[in-house]
Amino acid sequence: MAFSKFALVLCFSCFLIASAIEVSYDDRAITIDGKRRVLISGSIHYARSTAEMWPNLIKKAKEGGVDAIETYVFWNAHEPQRRQYDFSGNLDFIKFLKTIQNEGLYTVLRIGPYVCAEWNYGGFPLWLHNMPGVELRTNNDVFMNEMQNFTTLIVDMVKNEKLFASQGGNIILAQIENEYGNVISSYGAPGKAYIQWCANMAESQNIGVPWIMCQESDAPEPIINTCNGWYCDNFTPKPNKPKMWTENWTGWFKSWGGPDPLRTAEDLAFSVARFFQTGGTFQNYYMYHGGTNFGRTAGGPYITTTYDYNAPLDEYGNLNQPKYGHLKQLHDVLHLMEKTLTHGNITNVDYGNSIHGTTYTTETESSCFLANLNTNGDATVRLEGLEYTIPAWSVSILPDCYTEVYNTARVNTQTTVMVNKGGDDGIDSVEWTWRPEIIDSTILKGDGNIHASGLIDQKKVDDVSDYLWYMTNLHLDEKDPILAGENITLRVNATGHVIHGYVNGEYLGSQWAKYGISHDALETPVKLSPGPNLISLLSATVGFANYGPWFDLVEAGILGPVELISYSGDEIIIKDLSAHKWKYKVGLHGFEKMYYHSDSQGSVSKWASDSVPVNRMMTWYKTTFKAPAGTDPVVVDLLGLGKGEAWVNGNSIGRYWPSYIADQSACSNEVCDYRGAYSDKKCASKCGEPTQRWYHVPRSFLNDGDNTLVLFEEFGGNPLAVNFKTVSVGTVCGNAYEGNTLELSCQGRPISAVKFANFGEPAGSCGAFQKGACESKTDALSILQNECVGKETCSIDVSEEKFGGSDCGNSIKRLAVEVVC
Repeated sequence: MAFSKFALVLCFSCFLIASAIEVSYDDRAITIDGKRRVLISGSIHYARSTAEMWPNLIKKAKEGGVDAIETYVFWNAHEPQRRQYDFSGNLDFIKFLKTIQNEGLYTVLRIGPYVCAEWNYGGFPLWLHNMPGVELRTNNDVFMNEMQNFTTLIVDMVKNEKLFASQGGNIILAQIENEYGNVISSYGAPGKAYIQWCANMAESQNIGVPWIMCQESDAPEPIINTCNGWYCDNFTPKPNKPKMWTENWTGWFKSWGGPDPLRTAEDLAFSVARFFQTGGTFQNYYMYHGGTNFGRTAGGPYITTTYDYNAPLDEYGNLNQPKYGHLKQLHDVLHLMEKTLTHGNITNVDYGNSIHGTTYTTETESSCFLANLNTNGDATVRLEGLEYTIPAWSVSILPDCYTEVYNTARVNTQTTVMVNKGGDDGIDSVEWTWRPEIIDSTILKGDGNIHASGLIDQKKVDDVSDYLWYMTNLHLDEKDPILAGENITLRVNATGHVIHGYVNGEYLGSQWAKYGISHDALETPVKLSPGPNLISLLSATVGFANYGPWFDLVEAGILGPVELISYSGDEIIIKDLSAHKWKYKVGLHGFEKMYYHSDSQGSVSKWASDSVPVNRMMTWYKTTFKAPAGTDPVVVDLLGLGKGEAWVNGNSIGRYWPSYIADQSACSNEVCDYRGAYSDKKCASKCGEPTQRWYHVPRSFLNDGDNTLVLFEEFGGNPLAVNFKTVSVGTVCGNAYEGNTLELSCQGRPISAVKFANFGEPAGSCGAFQKGACESKTDALSILQNECVGKETCSIDVSEEKFGGSDCGNSIKRLAVEVVC
């Protein structure tokens, strides 16, 4: 058995020698101080939550059976301007790493510095794109010098805090680059040279722990190649490397105009169990907590502000049940089997009809997996003289090859239904003030501070604003053919972001696309006059592209052609304005004057309190409010608004767009079935509803007294219905199988009532349970009321001993429960 080891390169003191942790690997597992480990990891991105949230998120991850936290490092957040760095607030990644360490967990540090992650421009700063001679993610000296500078900066910061395991810290793995194997063919020989350089540069950092590359089948030695995806049981690592899964996608991201994604707990657990059945020993959930895309950090374009990802911890940090609990039970079982999974001889048995058994055997013990890969039809498997029923698309785990202690399709943990609580009344109009966004200088005068012949990629002006004005003057003679024609139309070909069109100060219309659309056009009738005409176009980006070969070259803004079209009989007259002299202005007046700050007054006009307008484009609104009482997460309901950005006490809670309705055709009328391979199109929900109505307001953004909410409304909407609520447990359900213990918890609140309880063969699902064909002789409802009401948590033994005999025969019985918190 081949064995590769990362020796400690530097020893700073006898203390460090004593406290250093040796991290290595062989072809079975990551080894820590010489011991092969089964490692469960979960992704939590520090920049998608707040520093105040970190301890609770990491604590819950640990309680969920996670051994390590995995995070990216976001280059554009830390170096927004070249050699100007920001590690403050929720960008203090060193504090985040120490918080993980304090909880006793390991860290997997994915430095990248390309991250993808549905993050704006994949984590690259825009100034990098605009450096002369640069080509990103290829064998280019300009790019590689900057990449090495940032990588070295991060490594040195970590070394200075002695956080690598080789220094006694908790960082056991580091990643360089990210999913390059998915695109390497587009880069040819320079791409291969680049990936070799990445490996050499990473190794030169001398961090004393292994480096990994995900989705890079040809990772140079000694880098470990790893797998990303919904399933990685068929992944084969390079020789002498352990089988590792760096991204098990717990759900999927949302995009404006898209539905809510859902990956069931059963399927996610199935994928994990299959991975460990087939030799895997390190698995990371992407995401374990998804969080929020604050400010303008969302990429795509068209990635939503919520990055919930249907993860085990929801956007606000609440337990997403049953996913969290079902996985916790799986982790406990896998950890119990660590010795056999990492040292046992492996025997595989093909029972036929897509039924597979695997036994791990050491000198002293054995552990078994039984998998049914069919998408319908349970299977009966005989093992060591006993029969086991394996539901379709599931894996049963027998730690001693005798007792089945876990099946991925049998969920024995509670389902929690979260509710938004609080007053339904909006903020009264007398409490709002407003002011217009001043656009006269651009739509009437064409004032700009950048001049160019032709249209420019919006990335050329760096990443300081979503907004860029494109303005050109057009002088038309009375006899100009375009005026002689009829039905004059302005057609603006763009890149799929938002466009607002004005001619001679008159608003013409707007155009936007959706995720995956990179070319579209605004086409609208226009009135032109002999003499000067001013065409003003406002481009509003919705995050820059973050993935794909040469994604950095995907253009944004208005690239043309920009054309005037009229008709004279059968003749089409086209006047192309693309090569004209254009003026540009970056950003909007209110952003420059920082209207979003609580104490903003501005120099041109004041906030008005009379006649608050609604459905008015380019308008700023401001109000004050009291924070909801308690400690539950806070959300703001922005239903009724169009599109824009929101701030609480000067902190951006992200872009909002509740007027964008999820595509009705993206959902199926079929009942969500965990069986069968998952994709982001499967089990989608909430079509025909706003893609995102509720927006997270972290408690740390709020004051004890008055708080200020500022909205920039780009499209036009009504702020009067805006209201704040808290997110808490509403209903808890269980549907546990006989032989298990069902724990019911209201997460800090008492159970106030039991709405339903039945032991036997109950039917239906949470919120719609019904008694089945048979049930226990003892009233289950009375038992649950006696043992649970008034308590925050209760544990129920699901057995005939508890509920008495039944007339269900030899069938496996279940306990269905619904309680109110």
